[in-house]
Amino acid sequence: MQIVWSIGLGLLGLGFLTLGGDWLVRGATRIARFAGLTPAVIGLTVVAAGTSFPELTVSVMAAFKGSPDLAIGNVVGSNIFNVTAILGLTALLMPLPVRGNVVRLEWPVMMLASVVCWAFLRDALVDRGEGAALLFSLIVFIAYSLRLARKELTAEESQEFADEVAGLEGRRALKGISLAVLGVLAGVGLLVAGGSLLVQSSVELARLAGLSERVIGLTIVAAGTSAPEVAASLVAAYRKQADVAVANVIGSSIFNLLGILGSTAVIHPIAFNPAMAGSDLWWMLGTAALLLPLMHSGMTISRREGGVLIAVYATYLIVLLVRGG
Repeated sequence: MQIVWSIGLGLLGLGFLTLGGDWLVRGATRIARFAGLTPAVIGLTVVAAGTSFPELTVSVMAAFKGSPDLAIGNVVGSNIFNVTAILGLTALLMPLPVRGNVVRLEWPVMMLASVVCWAFLRDALVDRGEGAALLFSLIVFIAYSLRLARKELTAEESQEFADEVAGLEGRRALKGISLAVLGVLAGVGLLVAGGSLLVQSSVELARLAGLSERVIGLTIVAAGTSAPEVAASLVAAYRKQADVAVANVIGSSIFNLLGILGSTAVIHPIAFNPAMAGSDLWWMLGTAALLLPLMHSGMTISRREGGVLIAVYATYLIVLLVRGG
């Protein structure tokens, strides 16, 4: 009965996290538009960070509640899950074209961030100085990306946005902004509640099932908090915008490493299970590196390559569960 209760709490927490993240992104996007930010800027800031809010909430709460393996496992596991399971599943549904900018800028940044995080985490400790360095790197990356985005904005897109902003006037605008602010506040509340429930559920499940918090964090929690990325990628493929799926996953992985790990360490330094530094970080580096040749083969991730990514993730799960931890 206790295990059913714990699973129920976890599912409720995931539901709160997903709904809260969606409300927060929608409200923040509305406010950003009213403030005059362009679609490119909004996409690279509010929306890109928004899909990582569940991971951020869970990692910060786990660190505060004395579950560091859950906090780090969530970040590392989410990146492994993003690159293998999400891209693999999406590619099985539809081959994923790869934009040139993904290979030239976004993948190198993700790979560099992975290497830097491996260097910081190899001593099984992330301190505030390392966290601050990661956050600063994220700010630099966003600033550079925004500069590129502004250059690539067409005259037609600029005019459409200007017309949309011009329409946000008077009483209608006030009502819209009020609803957007309420949406942001409600989203934050749901994220906090969902993160708390998921951490509590995960710790209880680990104890009842005889699994370590590291394993739970790397699997159940990582997959659960990646729900927004799963939804965004599958919807993009369904709408014939499959190229967005690759950029979404890589962008989210960058935010996970630099933003979530950085923020969590600045708020609360993390000492975690050395086993993660000895194996899981290598899996994270390996899957990130594997993505480059797959993207370069015809600038498309094919269905067959999607199957390879799914097989890699299945292998990782088997190794992880067999070794326990």
